[in-house]
Amino acid sequence: IFLNRAPDFLTKPPDPHKKRLYDQFITLFYDQLMVDEPLERFRIPYQQAFLTGFTIPAQTSTPLGHIVIHGGFDSFIEELVSVGYAFAHRGYEVIMFDGPGQGTPLKKYNLPIDYRWEKPAKALLDYFELDNVTWLGFSMGGWLCFRAAANEPRIQRVIASSIAYDYMKIPPDFVANFARWLMRHRRLFNTLSGWKMKLLPQEKWGIDNLMYITQQDEVLAASNALLEFNEENLQSGQVTQDVLILTGAEDHFIPMKLHHLQVAALHKARSLTARVFTEADQAQNHCQVGNIGLAVAVMGEWLAEKAPAYETTAVF
Repeated sequence: IFLNRAPDFLTKPPDPHKKRLYDQFITLFYDQLMVDEPLERFRIPYQQAFLTGFTIPAQTSTPLGHIVIHGGFDSFIEELVSVGYAFAHRGYEVIMFDGPGQGTPLKKYNLPIDYRWEKPAKALLDYFELDNVTWLGFSMGGWLCFRAAANEPRIQRVIASSIAYDYMKIPPDFVANFARWLMRHRRLFNTLSGWKMKLLPQEKWGIDNLMYITQQDEVLAASNALLEFNEENLQSGQVTQDVLILTGAEDHFIPMKLHHLQVAALHKARSLTARVFTEADQAQNHCQVGNIGLAVAVMGEWLAEKAPAYETTAVF
């Protein structure tokens, strides 16, 4: 199954094989791997298109509440299914979805990534008629979940596995300042980007992927869309929920300085727990890859404290 996912990930968007590989992955995942599992797919109307995902019912006699899970920049929710089942076995009603710029909403409906994550959050919460949920985002989803929580009071608890806070703060200041200057010169920026793509195949793949997910046909326009994921648009100061942040001490994408900036910015959170995983935990990498089981255990212990069992009326 994932032998189709990996080639799709690396295949350039104009290549017709990209759609075929995705279709094969989805067919094998739902019709083979998950065919006998208690999993139900859904489509939610959204902007003349659909958000897609699936639910997993609680695998205990007394459900503990609802948890919504999503990924980040270029993920598919199917990749996180084991996390969903881990929470279902702990007693949670699980909802996993792909939003704009992710999975089927991008592949089938051409919905570009949108930092205003409260919009898909509202559509999902309205659809399932929920008003007291835990929200879990992975990778860029750690940015998106705070944006959603800042504008959606029906989210009561927020878990972010890896956070970015502001993508322009990832590089050193002198690099960021040069990039800002360069982006004010459209022709020069696009020309230099073109040279970079010709000389460095991996950079070409990354830029092509950025343009695909933002649904832009110009490098500068795609870069500007990515830079909307900044501290101002994040609205951390409006987050009033219980918050758990999970960070890898040696995350190869996100430097530790962003962890500290994010923690400091959440000054109105009802409670804030920040866990930094180290090499000793074998979870020091991005999204705790290497020991996701430990990360899930930490989330579960935190939820047991912050979200005691309550009766749920929603039926999947």
